[in-house]
Amino acid sequence: MIKRIVALLLAAVCLLGCAGCAVGEKADDTLTVICTVFPPYDFVRAIAPEAEVSLLLPPGQETHSYEPTPRDIVDIQNCDLFIYVGGESDAWVEDMLASMEEPPKTLTLLECAGIAPDQDADEHVWTSLGYARNIVEVLKDTLCRLHPADAEALRTNADKYIDALDALDKQFLETVQNGKRRTLVFADRFPFRHFTEDYGLHAESAYAGCDHAAEPSAATVAALADMVKAQSIPVVLHIEFSNQKLADTVCEATGAEKRLFHSCHNVTKAEIENGVTYLSLMKQNLEVLKEALN
Repeated sequence: MIKRIVALLLAAVCLLGCAGCAVGEKADDTLTVICTVFPPYDFVRAIAPEAEVSLLLPPGQETHSYEPTPRDIVDIQNCDLFIYVGGESDAWVEDMLASMEEPPKTLTLLECAGIAPDQDADEHVWTSLGYARNIVEVLKDTLCRLHPADAEALRTNADKYIDALDALDKQFLETVQNGKRRTLVFADRFPFRHFTEDYGLHAESAYAGCDHAAEPSAATVAALADMVKAQSIPVVLHIEFSNQKLADTVCEATGAEKRLFHSCHNVTKAEIENGVTYLSLMKQNLEVLKEALN
C-alpha cells in the first residue's frame, strides 16, 4: 500500500513539474532543511537560525497516520537536507527516495544515535538526552559541510546547545538520585524506553510500546491500578495527543494525579505559536518527574 501511494504521488509530482510549478532551484543560497518530526526541526533551528527549516508533520498529527502530499515530495526533492527517523514509523520515505533521480542529502535519527533499525527498537531516540546530543553533533558536522561559509557560527551554536543538553541531563540524573522511588506508571503508550534506561528507571505501561493496533485489556488496566495503590505511586502519566481515558480510569481508581510526559515527537499549533522548544518540553518533563518520584 505504501509503495502504491508513493508511486501515485511521484506521478503527481511529475505532472506538477511539467505544469511549471515551483520545482526548480532556489533563488538564493539559503540552507533548506526538512524534518519529519519535531526534535531535529528544533535542533536545526537552534544551530542554524538563518536556515529555512520545515516540519513535515502538521501540528498535532501522529507520525503513524502521516501520508506525504505531492507538494511535500516536491519540497523534499529540492531541499538541501532531509531528516527522518529511519524506522517503521516512516517506512514510506525509503520508497520515495528510491524513486527520485536525484534525492537530497539525508540523515536518519537512528543512525545519528548509533542504533540499527529493528522492529523491536524504540524509535523515539530523542527522548534520551544522550542520543539527542549525538544527533546534534552529527547535525553540526553536516550543516557545516553544507554551508561552510557559516561554519564558525554553526559550530558555536551547536556547542552552546550541547552544553544545554548536558546541563539538563545532569538535572535529570540528580532528580532520579534524590527521588524516593524508581518506578513510573504510564497509563498510555510508552515511547520512553531510552529515557528510562538512561536513568535506571523502571516503567510500567498499558502498552509495550507505541503500537496502535491493540487496546490493553481490562486486566492490564486493573493491574496498573493495583500497583499504583499498593506502592502509593503519586502520579500516573500519559503522553501527548492521548485521549487520556486510560489515565483517567487509573487515577479515578487510585486517587493518583494525572500528568503529561511529553515525547516531543510533534507539537500542537498552540505550542508552536507559544514558542515551545525541545528543551522547554524536556524541562516540563523534569518537573513532572520530580513529582512522580517523590
